[in-house]
Amino acid sequence: MAWNLDSDRPIFSQIVERIQTDIIAGKYEPGGKLPSVREMAQEASVNPNTMQKAFAELERIGLVYSRRTSGRFITEDIKMIESAKTTLAQQEMNRFLEIMQKLGYSRSEILDLLNQTLKKN
Repeated sequence: MAWNLDSDRPIFSQIVERIQTDIIAGKYEPGGKLPSVREMAQEASVNPNTMQKAFAELERIGLVYSRRTSGRFITEDIKMIESAKTTLAQQEMNRFLEIMQKLGYSRSEILDLLNQTLKKN
């Protein structure tokens, strides 16, 4: 099944974010092997070169490493994964707060609304 990629943003960036989120969420275990570039490109319905570029970026930031003949693997550095998780959560929270403030909510109103929503869920 093809990934839901948005044409308004660079495909490469969306692929990096998707794989990063999958790693953070535990879809791929620390030390586990990633599918091949070709497999992932086919799954995402993108050019293998685009997927290769995304894998290279994930290696650059340290979430993925490669073994010359064995493929690419998820880092075993749990602290790095947790740090990436916290960073991503903070980015999403900042985005959320920015939207809420544009809608005219004050900080206290945002907190009240969050508390009400959490009680419902």
